[in-house]
Amino acid sequence: MRPDPHSVSPAPSPDVAVLGGGIIGLVTAWRAALRGLRVTVVDPAPGGGAARVAAGMLAAVTELHYGEETLLALNLASAERYPSFVAELEEASGEETGYRACGTLAVALDADDRAYLRELHALQRRCGLDAEWLNGRECRRLEPMLAPSVRGGLRVDGDHQVDPRRLAAALLRACERAGVTFRRASAVRLRTANGRATGAELDDGTVLDAGQTVLALGSYSGRLDGVPPDVLPPVRPVKGQVLRLRMPPSRFGPFLSRTVRAVVRGGHLYLVPRASGELVVGATSEEMGWDTTVTAGGVYELLRDAHELVPGITELPLAETLAGLRPASPDNAPLLGPSALPGLHLAGGHYRNGVLLTPVTGDVMGALLETGELPEEARAFAPERFAHDRKEQYA
Repeated sequence: MRPDPHSVSPAPSPDVAVLGGGIIGLVTAWRAALRGLRVTVVDPAPGGGAARVAAGMLAAVTELHYGEETLLALNLASAERYPSFVAELEEASGEETGYRACGTLAVALDADDRAYLRELHALQRRCGLDAEWLNGRECRRLEPMLAPSVRGGLRVDGDHQVDPRRLAAALLRACERAGVTFRRASAVRLRTANGRATGAELDDGTVLDAGQTVLALGSYSGRLDGVPPDVLPPVRPVKGQVLRLRMPPSRFGPFLSRTVRAVVRGGHLYLVPRASGELVVGATSEEMGWDTTVTAGGVYELLRDAHELVPGITELPLAETLAGLRPASPDNAPLLGPSALPGLHLAGGHYRNGVLLTPVTGDVMGALLETGELPEEARAFAPERFAHDRKEQYA
C-alpha cells in the first residue's frame, strides 16, 4: 500500500521545553538551539515580561551590595561577555539591541548619602573594582544638568547599558532563525511521569511533551501547578514603577551622556538616557505581591527625586508610566540549574540583574541542557542551596 502523500507526520517532541518567553527564557532557548537541541518556548506573548519595564543597566559595580560578593563574580563575568554577546546576537538576528558603552555616574545629594557612597566605594575597592571618587564640581563637569547640590559621586566607566525591549526583540528573532518553535499559550501545569518532569499542559488544552523542561516564568515561577512543593523555586515578586520621558535634541550636547544613579534621602534612583532620546527614570521597590498598578505616589516620588537631582527633568515630555515585577529570591541571586525533580531545570530569581545576567545565563543553561552538567561558574547558584529550607517548610 502506497503512503498517502497528503498525510502529515506529527512533529517530534522537543528535546527542551522552555516555559516562559522573557529574556531569560529566550536566551536559554537560543543557546540550546545553537547546540543542536530541538527547543520549544511556551509563552502567550514571547519577548514581553519584565524586560518591558527594566531599565537595562549593566551595573555590576554600582549595583554591588553588602553580602553579595559571590553574586558579584557572576555579574562581572556576564558584563565582560556583553560586547561579544551583543555582536553575535545582532548578527544572528539582524536587530540592534541599543547597547551603549557609556559608563555610569553615581552621585549623592546630602552628607548622609555621600557617606553611603563613600562606604560603597570602600567596598568596591576591597573587591578590586574600578571606581573613581569625584567631588561635586567634577560630577557636574561630567554631567552639567546635575543640580548644584550634588555633593560627590563615583565614576564607573565599566557599567554600561542596553535597551531591554530591543534585546528581547533581538533574542526572539534569533530564536526564530535558529529553529526554535513557539507555542503562544500559557503553561498551566507541569507534567510528570515515573518521578521526572515530562513537559507541560497548556491553557489551550494541549499537552507538550519534552525531554527536558526549563522553568523560566520570572516572578510566576513559584506558582506553576504540578511542581512538587519541595521543588517550587522560592521566588517572590517585587514591584517596580518606572517612567519614560523624551529628551529633546540639543546643539549644546546631550541632556545626559551616561547613566546617572543617585541616593536621594536614602532612596535609590536611576536615570538611563538612550541614544534614541528616551530617558528611563526608576525605580521604586515595593513588596506589594502581584499588584502592577501605576500609582500617583510612585510617579510623584520618582519625579520629585529626579527633579532634585536634575532640575531640568520636569520640562521633559512624559511618554510612559509602567509597573512590573522583579523576580526575587531569598538571597537576591538567581536559581540556575537542575531542580530536585529530574528533567526539570530552573532559570529564574534574577531580581535586579536579569538583563545583566542574560549572556552568562544563556551560556550556563545551554551547556547544562546539552551535557547534563552545570558549569562551575554557576554552581554557587544551583537551586539546591535552598533545599534544606524547603524540607523544613514542608516537613
